[in-house]
Amino acid sequence: MRTRTIERTRLVPHTVDGVTEMVLDREKIEVPAPPRDWDQLVRTAVTAGAIVLVAASLAWTTASIGDLLSAVTIAVVAYAAAVAFDASWIMCMGVEWLLRYDPERAQVARRAGRWALAVSMGAVFAHGYLIADTWVIGAVGAVVSALAKGGWSMAMRVHARPLDPRTQQWVAKRRAALDGKLAMIPIRRELQRGEAVIDAEQRALGALADSGSADPDQSGRSDDDPNADVRAIRPGALTTKDAVRIAWDSGIRDDAAAVRYVADVTGKAPSPDTVARYMRMFRQGLAG
Repeated sequence: MRTRTIERTRLVPHTVDGVTEMVLDREKIEVPAPPRDWDQLVRTAVTAGAIVLVAASLAWTTASIGDLLSAVTIAVVAYAAAVAFDASWIMCMGVEWLLRYDPERAQVARRAGRWALAVSMGAVFAHGYLIADTWVIGAVGAVVSALAKGGWSMAMRVHARPLDPRTQQWVAKRRAALDGKLAMIPIRRELQRGEAVIDAEQRALGALADSGSADPDQSGRSDDDPNADVRAIRPGALTTKDAVRIAWDSGIRDDAAAVRYVADVTGKAPSPDTVARYMRMFRQGLAG
């Protein structure tokens, strides 16, 4: 039986000069070695092989299509553009892997990857046909990308963990609930930014109007009117007197409640003394 050596540590009492302390004791022991996991080794080898195939396909496609495109543009640009052909279906396969537990969304990435592969193979075929003047060379060169995609598809199947229909529905509902919570984060931020912009705009307009626009309700006032300094929030908006009148007609009789109401409808905190004077006028029936 195969064995392997491991180091084990444990706390043991140790006494020096009559004083005992717990110290670490290290010892090496032999334990049975587990059998070799050949399945995992094969799985690792398949994955490594798929990666090698994809890398070889990317290099071959880039070289072929880059050589083809260099006839109409500079080499640097041609080879940079050639990378996109195989990189497209490789990226689609990566998305397909990430969405392996969401079949509906993974299907879109799978179809896009097939179309990207067809375009890449067509470009490689065109290069081989034009350079060698025979379709055989072009076909053989195009098959390289198909082999790489096939190898990676097999590797994905090795690592796949299919779900039964009920478990798939459970996962879909849990993911939908989580995705909804995640989606609300940027939505709330957007709404908060919008509210902040509106609030800043209202404050700016209110300050501008308050500094340069007089209360339009100036008729019939005398010099001793205790509210001669009341200003409108902005042209056409409610004055403090109008807001207090509406509060009075609504049945508000408390001065503090009237102050809060005026602040709500005008968007600006009024002077409590001004509101109180208006309220006294309405109580005495002096306000017109």
